Amino acid sequence: MTETVSIIMPAYRAEPFIAAAARSVLAQTYPAWQLWIVGDDGADYQALLAAQGLADPRFRFLSSGAIGGGASRARNLALDRLDTPYAAILDADDRFKPQKLERAVRALADHAIVTSALDVMDERFTHLRFVGAGPDRLLGPAEHKFVSLSMDSMILWDRRRCDARYDTGLTNMTDLEFLMQLYRTAGRSFHLGDPLHDYVKLTVSMSNGPGVTEKMLHAKTILLQRLEEGYYPMADPAGPAGIAAFLRISLAAEAAYPAVLAERPGLLFEDHLEPLLAGVSA
Repeated sequence: MTETVSIIMPAYRAEPFIAAAARSVLAQTYPAWQLWIVGDDGADYQALLAAQGLADPRFRFLSSGAIGGGASRARNLALDRLDTPYAAILDADDRFKPQKLERAVRALADHAIVTSALDVMDERFTHLRFVGAGPDRLLGPAEHKFVSLSMDSMILWDRRRCDARYDTGLTNMTDLEFLMQLYRTAGRSFHLGDPLHDYVKLTVSMSNGPGVTEKMLHAKTILLQRLEEGYYPMADPAGPAGIAAFLRISLAAEAAYPAVLAERPGLLFEDHLEPLLAGVSA
């Protein structure tokens, strides 16, 4: 039996790049998918894509009914509507490699959560670096962030074995927070070491741009406090302590990053953080 994957894509001021994201879904070697595009800015993305020759009966269009209501709220609207066993996240400024769904669905037959390595690139789709590349492997929550040290919206999950909703009170780090909810009932995730997800760093976005360091420090501090207070019980008892260890290192990296960036303009946060994580046991 071929299981259908619902791909959730919030869209806010996404006109310049959503076509590339949609094309990457249409190019998938795995055909059983639905793409749920949730407009969060009043734009008619169905008409916009159709004008570029991008129309498909597997596309689903929703409106958040708000202007800038937030990606978390938009994602939750789709999660409340879809009825497929598998779900995936794709930001409107990112892309899937052609085999992403095929490889991930194969792994979901045996694992509740699947992640993949990232191909990090700039807004011109110029490659900057890989994150999490290497062998395919099982990862516990304590290990995950020491391998996948960047964003976590590359996930797919089996909603029958683990499911959650996004925290609309957080402005940053919502992907990690969501993943920690999934780990409450899923003891391990399966990581695909080939970079199957294009993570596009826009000049101005939720994770890149003016004021981002302060927002990241705030969000990571909240998550660390929650972990220390037992807010995220996990199927793997070592999970909360391991993620907390990552967050402590990442908080120190965030605090030091502006000064380091001033000395080394253009330095990626991942390149700044990775040496601090090296050799640290979760």
